[in-house]
Amino acid sequence: MQAASASNGCIQNGTTTADISTENGHDDVQLVSNGVADATPIVPLDQTNQDIVRLMGQYLKSVGLNRTAESLMTESGCRLDHPAAAKFRQHVMDGDWNKADHDLHELKSLLGEANNLVEMKFLILEQKYLEYLEDGRVLDALHVLRNELTPLQHNTVRVHQLSSYMMCSSTQELRSRTNWDGKGTKSRGILMDKLQAFLPASVMLPPCRLRSLLNQALEFQTLRCRHHNTSQDTVFTNTSLLIDHCCPKDSFPTHTIQVLNDHCDEVWFCQFSPDGMKLATGSKDTNVIIWDVHPETCTITPRKTLEGHSYGAAYMSWNSDSTHLIACGPEESPEVWLWNIETEKCLKVSQSPEDVLTCCAWNKDNNKFVVGGIRGHFYQCDMEGNILDTWEGVRVNCLWCRQDGKSVLASDTHHRIRSYNFDELCDNNVLQEEHPIMAFSVDRNDRLALLNVATQGVHLWDLQDRCLVRRFQGVTQGHFTIHSTFGGTNQDFIASGSEDNQVYIWHIRNELPIATLPGHTRTVNCVAWNPVHCNMLVSVSDDCTIRVWGPKDKVPKPTVSSSSSDSSNNSSSTWNDMVS
Repeated sequence: MQAASASNGCIQNGTTTADISTENGHDDVQLVSNGVADATPIVPLDQTNQDIVRLMGQYLKSVGLNRTAESLMTESGCRLDHPAAAKFRQHVMDGDWNKADHDLHELKSLLGEANNLVEMKFLILEQKYLEYLEDGRVLDALHVLRNELTPLQHNTVRVHQLSSYMMCSSTQELRSRTNWDGKGTKSRGILMDKLQAFLPASVMLPPCRLRSLLNQALEFQTLRCRHHNTSQDTVFTNTSLLIDHCCPKDSFPTHTIQVLNDHCDEVWFCQFSPDGMKLATGSKDTNVIIWDVHPETCTITPRKTLEGHSYGAAYMSWNSDSTHLIACGPEESPEVWLWNIETEKCLKVSQSPEDVLTCCAWNKDNNKFVVGGIRGHFYQCDMEGNILDTWEGVRVNCLWCRQDGKSVLASDTHHRIRSYNFDELCDNNVLQEEHPIMAFSVDRNDRLALLNVATQGVHLWDLQDRCLVRRFQGVTQGHFTIHSTFGGTNQDFIASGSEDNQVYIWHIRNELPIATLPGHTRTVNCVAWNPVHCNMLVSVSDDCTIRVWGPKDKVPKPTVSSSSSDSSNNSSSTWNDMVS
């Protein structure tokens, strides 16, 4: 093959026959047709098509179709890599370090402005040093360390770390301490990927470039999919590239799986445990019911009833290991109940009968929690119910403990959310609304806050940038306390109850709802999305019912002998898509 331009990876004056290495290591052969050398002319290609051919050739080689890749390159007049880069790769993969070092000087003029020759040389010498150690060539390794790595005066911290590996007594210890795969094709391939990052794409294509582009395309398609509710890894392994990605609507949790009537009065709150296997519901009937979750059927069954909440249970919070639950009452309640779910041991937290404690949140260390209320009571307590700290004069509507284990977010009667630090005894304003914040929650990345604002509906705030991101439309929010939730595998969805008796679901990037779920006959007070089994949603209402929502294939099949009451407990509901 004759000389070629380095800028576009395409042969300018190529031959009409192709010398191709056979995959089994035999001598080179020529493409022939009926005993005559194939003289197929090179197809002229523009720059875009040349890039596509190079991507195809790289992919073909990566799956072992070497002869096919070479035929493609020959017919198109293109090449995968610059000849100097191709030679460099071969020497690295062969472990011929002296030749690889010589190749670097040939590549120097091709590195462009970001000349990383020293870093590339350091990586090669590091691999050379480790291979000598593995082979037991300690003196050779010492020579590399003293006379080649150290004179570079580059990454001295790493050089000192490499020198400590001289003390390894075995190959196993060396590989364990270095987190290195050992001498061979795998570790050299990893090295080559690192080196390749310093070479322009016109000289050598980045590793697995076609697969990377396809993954980006799939990721973009999932971002546009309104019902995408699975992990990105699942998409990349199970999605056909022949059609655009689109999740079926019926796999989304918009179908009624159960309607449960175990509470005998208004149901005010619901929350799944962090492990996704339990659900707690609180009601005006003074009971908290703990439910077992059955992910395979998207159903729940009663586990135990926690009684004695004199004023009813209007708010609850699970600790992160799903073993303890705090329950608060409505506006006039002076007590907080701390339950051990396994033993049913209950502690009551209260400093005086004048307290009003209506909201709570667990510290991330699970050893402390905070409680508060609108009369200005705001406490931090330990697991024995003892009050550790008191913050005076804070009229609290809702609480949330942040991931740093120090800061507590509190919405107050001044229509704002403030951050309080009990360790440093300092506080600061985070965001300000124009109307009362009835309730709020924070996503698992500790970045976004979801607010239910009186007469305004559901608002999304960025806590880091302290700005309003989105106002979600459709929901009816007056002055009742309604709790919304983040949901979905990647928390890409928002769900909220509403005073118009419906459940609303939005994609986090769109203001208009993607689904409106009818079924309740009075205000929907709270919606909870299972944090682990993300095809499961629960809503509770003043109509005294709990509704479980799931995919269509989880809807129970009706039976002829079922009574009307059974049918109501396992009825399916229609739902309306609202296109954003």
